[in-house]
Amino acid sequence: MEFQKDNSFFTGRLKSVTYAYKGAFKLITTEHSIMVQFSIGVLLTVAGFYFGITPTEWLFQTFAIGLVLSIEGLNTAIEKIADFIHPNYHERIGFIKDIAAGSVFFAAMTAIIIGVIIYMPRIL
Repeated sequence: MEFQKDNSFFTGRLKSVTYAYKGAFKLITTEHSIMVQFSIGVLLTVAGFYFGITPTEWLFQTFAIGLVLSIEGLNTAIEKIADFIHPNYHERIGFIKDIAAGSVFFAAMTAIIIGVIIYMPRIL
């Protein structure tokens, strides 16, 4: 199947959203790290309703969940591309994958700090 660019505004955007939805679904259903992060996001959403967090706290929590899922998705894409290009272990590919994983670490630490700021006063 050959790619054909859709130059019309509406159908082009609709196709883009469809591809994005398919990609998100593939991430959530096939990648274990995304499954874990998505599950944590669902649990935190339930916790937000249970504890009655403020609208501002909802903004920060939603941003943190989206940030972690987005960076985790990019990390997965980088790993898949690296494995496709060089299936066997290679020091430079390992370095690239480590850097991508490090970006997930930064996003996750940011999300944890936001979660602690929001929920620690309510739990204690």
